[in-house]
Amino acid sequence: MPSYSEYLKIDELLTLQCPLSEGPEHDEMLFIVIHQVYELWFKEILHEVDHLQEVLSANDGAHARQTLKRILTILKVMVAQLDILETMTPLEFLSFRDRLESGSGFQSFQFRELEFALGWKHPKALERYPAGSEARRRLARRLTSSALWDFFLRHLAQSGVPVPRADLERDVTRRVESSPALREALVTVYRTQPALAELCERMVDFDEGLMEWRYRHVKMVQRTIGTRRGTGGSAGADYLLTTLNQPLFPDLWAIRTEF
Repeated sequence: MPSYSEYLKIDELLTLQCPLSEGPEHDEMLFIVIHQVYELWFKEILHEVDHLQEVLSANDGAHARQTLKRILTILKVMVAQLDILETMTPLEFLSFRDRLESGSGFQSFQFRELEFALGWKHPKALERYPAGSEARRRLARRLTSSALWDFFLRHLAQSGVPVPRADLERDVTRRVESSPALREALVTVYRTQPALAELCERMVDFDEGLMEWRYRHVKMVQRTIGTRRGTGGSAGADYLLTTLNQPLFPDLWAIRTEF
């Protein structure tokens, strides 16, 4: 049987934090560890989203709600980690920021993959990754695959909800768009099917949790670098601001005014 260290590959894991600044600068280690942990959480959320799609396909609402609760709990941990990052002052970040050169969190293909899996699809995002790379291959697969919203709608349909055919057969390479006919069906769900209504609320929790992460991330960037351009030439906080208040599942929010 493998030991704890062997099972978790601890020796290999602890060699992956490699500051590039001279000295090195004290806070660069924190920066690296936090962002490596974020990439691990992105990997886990993608794992859970894939599982969520499977249980929805199996018409297993109970496990779908349980999986959504786990994802939301992970998102809360991710938001809390920003509190740790914010213990680093702007001067402390600037002490090693130039070592990032062209590197930027904007390049996190796992976060882009998560966006695609949730229906936030931008085909041009593929162009940021080299042709033939693993990142581009994974994004291309997510681009042409059904998003979580599509699995959710099929689950509703399997449960007897009159989901409009146009929504069930939508172009999955596009972002999820609002559907007035679907909203009517969702209002009926809330009024007549408590278990499905609870699942809808867990989907809203997920959407809200991701929006909370985006908001806190924006504020952290503004606190650290202000309005200057981000690393790697990205637009920094200005770009991140454009991603706020844009729900993944717009109809679950729109129906709030229709009860």
